[in-house]
Order: sequence, then structure tokens, then C-alpha cells
Amino acid sequence: MKRAERRHLKQHELQSFARQVQGTVEEYRNQATWIVAALAVIGVVAFGYWAWNQHVESQVHALLADALVVQEARIGPPAAATGSSGLTFPTERERAQAVVAKFKAAADAYPRTDAGMFARYQQASTLMSLGNAAEAAKAYQQVIDQGGEKLYGQMARLGLAEAQALSGQYEQAITAYKELAQRKDGQLPIDGILMQLGRTYRDAGRASDAQQTFNRVVQEFPDSPFNADAKRELEELKKA
Repeated sequence: MKRAERRHLKQHELQSFARQVQGTVEEYRNQATWIVAALAVIGVVAFGYWAWNQHVESQVHALLADALVVQEARIGPPAAATGSSGLTFPTERERAQAVVAKFKAAADAYPRTDAGMFARYQQASTLMSLGNAAEAAKAYQQVIDQGGEKLYGQMARLGLAEAQALSGQYEQAITAYKELAQRKDGQLPIDGILMQLGRTYRDAGRASDAQQTFNRVVQEFPDSPFNADAKRELEELKKA
């Protein structure tokens, strides 16, 4: 092959290789551009989500703080009449009613947050203190629906069982207490659940079942803070 032809062939190969390299560079440059753009978008979305969460947290905590101020308000004459300062209520019942409204507002505004579930649980427990078991049961069920197997969800199941027992729905309450007491991975104290179960058996007129349950507390949990209460319940059952 003549030298000129070989030189021409080499130049052609070099040009071809150069075009390939350039094409590869352009391809990766385009990919890199898309990657950078994608990362930028992800960064903006992540920052927006963080900022939104911060806003939500600040709002719900402000509502909770407002509710807690009412919960700690003084019972007595109006502040102006006594020369003191701060929020007051004439009766504990009126204060509790105001507390329910405040916690409900926080829970309704942010139901899916942990703070919202806390507010709903507080709403339910305050309704129980007012003797409104039916409304309390609805609020507890909302916590269960949102909280699932989290601590608040389990606490709400306990509260719902108490509301059912207070409403005379003893069998539903007994079933709920038994299921909670049988859980090995639960976060609630089994001895406390058994005490509630025993009292529900007692109120339902099932003295034998109540006695067996209180005996479990005494025998299986000798160091329990509920031990003395269980013994006292057993003594009362013997008298009856």
C-alpha cells in the first residue's frame, strides 16, 4: 500500500475515532445535564417538604399549646374579680368542655401527624372524664385508625375498651382487653390491662372470671403497683 494511502487511512481512522469520542462526550454531557437537573428538582422537592413539615409542626404545636393553657386554667372567680391574671373557669366541667373543643380543633386540622393523634387522644380522654363515653369511643376509634400499631393506637384501644365498658358494652370491652393482654409485643403494661379486664368482669356480673383475673395479677405480677388493688378487689368479691 502506498505511503499516501496509508496516511489517508490513518487520518480517516483518527477522524472516525474523534467523532466517536465527541459523540460519547456529548451523550454523557446530556446525561449529566439531566442528572444534575433531576438532583436539583429532588433537592427543591425535599426542601419544600421539609419546609412544609416545619410549618405544619409549628402550627399544630401552637394549637396544642393553646389547648394545654386551657387545660391548666384555674377554677374559680374571674381573674378581674380577684385581681389576679390568667384564664379561669367557673367549674371543672366548663373547663373540660373548653379543653375538648381545643384538642378537637388541633386534631381536625392535622389528623395525620403525631401531634394530631395526641390531640385526638386527649380529646377522647377528656370526653371520658365528662362521662360522654359514646363520643369518646368515636374519638378513640379515630386514633386507632390513624395510629395503627403505634403507641397511641394501642393506648386508644385501651381507651375504647374503657368507653365500651362505661356504656355497658361489656362483651366488646372484655374482648378488647383480652386481646391486648395476650399481645407479647405490646407496649402497654399487661398487669394494668388485667386490672381493667377484672373490673369489667366484675361490673358485668361475672364474679368467677373477675376473681381469676385478679388472681393472675397477684400471682404473675407480685411486684406490680396494681398488686395491692388486685388483692383489695379479691377481698371485695369474697364479701359479695
